[in-house]
Amino acid sequence: MVQQVKRKRRSVSGIIIFDKPYGFSSNGALQKVRWLLNADKGGHTGSLDPLATGVLPLCFGEATKFSRYLLDADKVYEATMQLGVTTNTADAEGEVLETKEVNVSAADIEAALPQFRGVIQQVPPMYSALKKDGQPLYKLARAGITVDRPARTVTISHLELLSFEGTQARILVACSKGTYIRSLVEDIGAVLGCGAHVAQLRRTEAGPFDLTHAVTLEELERAHEEGGAEALDAFMIAVDSGLQDWPIVHLTEHSSFFWLNGQPVRAQNAPLEGLTRVYNHNDEFIGVGEIDDDGMVAPRRLIRSQ
Repeated sequence: MVQQVKRKRRSVSGIIIFDKPYGFSSNGALQKVRWLLNADKGGHTGSLDPLATGVLPLCFGEATKFSRYLLDADKVYEATMQLGVTTNTADAEGEVLETKEVNVSAADIEAALPQFRGVIQQVPPMYSALKKDGQPLYKLARAGITVDRPARTVTISHLELLSFEGTQARILVACSKGTYIRSLVEDIGAVLGCGAHVAQLRRTEAGPFDLTHAVTLEELERAHEEGGAEALDAFMIAVDSGLQDWPIVHLTEHSSFFWLNGQPVRAQNAPLEGLTRVYNHNDEFIGVGEIDDDGMVAPRRLIRSQ
C-alpha cells in the first residue's frame, strides 16, 4: 500500500482580511484559507454564522497571539429583517415558528429603534456557541432543550433603517463584541408586533478593517492556481495591523532585551495607562505591553523573531 506523504506546513505570520462567503462556518473558512496558504498555525477572530458574509480577519502564525484583541473589537453589520415570520434560529435557516400579517410602516420601524440604541440588555439565542455546563447551546437546542440564558450587556452605538420594502427592512448596526444581530432583529420584530428574523447578514467592518481590505475566496483560489501557496503571501498584512489605533512605545536595544525576557521596563513617552504596542530599536513590532502601577511597560504578549 502506498503511504500518502503529509505535506509540510509553512511557518507564516500575518493577517488576511477574508470576505467570508455564504454557507461557510468561521472555522470552515479558516481551514479553507489555511489550506490554500499551507500555514502551520491559524485562528479566526470571532464567529460569523454560516448565513452571514463579510469581514472575517484570519490570523496566522505569530498573529494568532493577538487575535483576542480583534475579537474584542466593535463590529458593523448590514442586516435584512424579514418581518412577519419568526424561526427557531432567528434566521432564514431555521424552522418557521409563527407567521403574522405585517401592518407596519417605515415610520413604525423608525419609532421602534431608539430603545435598542446605546447600552442594552440582550438575551443570547439558543442557537449559539455559548455553553451551558460545558455543552454548546446549539446542541441543546437541536435536542429540543431550552435553558435560561442570562441577559448580557451590549452596546449598540449606531442603529439605522436603510430601506423598507414589502415585508423586508434593511438596517445598519454598529455594536460591541458579543452582540447577536439575530437577537436584535427578533426583539425589534417583537416590539413591532409581527415578529422578524434575519434573512441576510453582512459584516462590513471588524475593528479597523472593512470590506475595502477584504479578499474573496475566488481571488485566493485564483492566486493559488497561478502561483501556489506562496502567492497568497501578497494578501497578508502585518501582524500588528489590527492594533494601529493603539499608542506606541519604542524601546532601546538594552530595554528590548529585558522586556523580551519578561521584565517590565521604563520607556520614554510611554502612556500613563492601558495597553500599548511595543517596538524595538529597529522599529520592529515585538509585542503588546501594559503600563503597570509603577509606570513601567510590562510585557503581555511577545512576538517571536521571524
